[in-house]
Amino acid sequence: MFRDEDLTLLARPLYAFLTVAPRGDRWPAPRPVWFEHSGDGTLQMFSDPGAPKLKQLREQPRASVVVSAPAGEPEHWVSVEGTVSLHDDGADLAARLADRYYDMADPAHQALVAEWRTTGMTRIVLHPAKVNRFAA
Repeated sequence: MFRDEDLTLLARPLYAFLTVAPRGDRWPAPRPVWFEHSGDGTLQMFSDPGAPKLKQLREQPRASVVVSAPAGEPEHWVSVEGTVSLHDDGADLAARLADRYYDMADPAHQALVAEWRTTGMTRIVLHPAKVNRFAA
């Protein structure tokens, strides 16, 4: 489902913008999240277990994600839509991604990751049904 150029973009430490079905009369509101493409073709993210987006995902287990190259680079983005599964083992993913997104020599970052391991995180797995892309 993903092309080589998609995987190259997804391997970078960029933010994905996660959109879930909104509640009531609210508009969809994408949220920046850390992510990784896993070997099984899914995208994995994590969240605090009390986050409102998780309640929405339990009610409607579908979401979309957009990952884009930063400004100043040739336009390149990947958009993924699909179903979502939620798992209670997100702390390991959060710690692994912290190495990708944070300077882990910083004691504040070390403390935050230790807190995630103690309090636990929810792993969000997006199972792609449709992938759109553009590369200049």
